[in-house]
Amino acid sequence: MNTTTTLRSKNIEQSKSVKENIIDFYNKATEDYEFWSKDLNMHFGYYIPFKTNLLKRDTMLNTMNEYIFSRLKIKDKNATIVDLGCGMGATMKFGIEKYPNITMRGFTISDFQVEYGNKLINSERGLISNKDYRKTELPNNYSDGVYAIESFCHSGCSKDSLQEAYRILKPNSRLVIADAFCKRDRGSMNLLSQKVHDGLAKSWSLEKLGNIREVKKQLREIGFKEVEVKNIWYRVAPSVLHVPFAITGFTLKKLINSKSLTKESIDNLKGSFYALLTGLCLPDFGYYIITAKK
Repeated sequence: MNTTTTLRSKNIEQSKSVKENIIDFYNKATEDYEFWSKDLNMHFGYYIPFKTNLLKRDTMLNTMNEYIFSRLKIKDKNATIVDLGCGMGATMKFGIEKYPNITMRGFTISDFQVEYGNKLINSERGLISNKDYRKTELPNNYSDGVYAIESFCHSGCSKDSLQEAYRILKPNSRLVIADAFCKRDRGSMNLLSQKVHDGLAKSWSLEKLGNIREVKKQLREIGFKEVEVKNIWYRVAPSVLHVPFAITGFTLKKLINSKSLTKESIDNLKGSFYALLTGLCLPDFGYYIITAKK
């Protein structure tokens, strides 16, 4: 076996390991998110002064859902929308209830999320499938809108993730991404930022956080137009500030019920803590909404 083949084999093994870690994490830690959100939203929120309540986390989380759909600019009442990395399908459920004529398709690699997410949605207009969002096997030009909320980070917002979104979108339809990104490469960060980056990646089974400049460049190379990038950290921060209270409450609940914390639960708590620390490293991190049109 030559050196190139050996390196390729190692990369494949490493990729499988990352994927298996993601599956393990979500199969075993998804239930924990019920403490974060009664609607099982597995993401941070969007705060609008005088509209959303700072003390009610789910209002901010559902406002993020509403904001994502507004960015899709759905014109066709019978539109088909795809959620790449749908979790338990909370955003899909939100869309189905808000738009009575749309159809939703979601993709996750967690068996647990497929089984219980479809029960949560409980609609013939919504379906979660067990497939990698980088290879959905949907037809070309299938969807009237695609979004990914805090899911592309698991692949480092890789180019193949963006290419798959482009492939399944109909012309003139939009991709919306809501996620954390680095403002520069890890090697250019200070030691604290590097620690936070590595802590997030290890705790939440991420390959790495995407570089926002590189992602913007790749979107244009793939063929997307009207690429718009907005750092909305200040909108997301109020929900992030709920993290220490959620961590404390979740841990106490487990202890009161004499239940031990699983490795995946501990990793989830660590990841939430590192997400909070990104607020101390704003020169290196941001939370972005990316909108791009095919």
